[in-house]
Amino acid sequence: MLGGNMNKMMKQIQKMQAEIMKLQEELGNRSVESTAGGGVVKVVANGKQELLSVEIKPEVVDPNDVEMLQDLILTAVNNALSQSREMVNIEMGKIAPGLNLPGLF
Repeated sequence: MLGGNMNKMMKQIQKMQAEIMKLQEELGNRSVESTAGGGVVKVVANGKQELLSVEIKPEVVDPNDVEMLQDLILTAVNNALSQSREMVNIEMGKIAPGLNLPGLF
């Protein structure tokens, strides 16, 4: 009896692992976009928390105020990465509901 339940559970785990691997690949192809400063800085990241692009409008580039530009970039990047993590958590939650494994995804 116990062996049958264990085999069933192992098959479910293997299926979940395959679904997670497939989803991770799909998330690498999905992206989120974040802007800062009213759109003068735009950052795009994928579901693997990789930055895909950074766009900076020329009018925000002020050699006398580099710190403002740095702050705008940091804000946009951190927001994009946060959105990406949220997207991953939502999608992974669909595959493994009820599993609260912080940092796993």
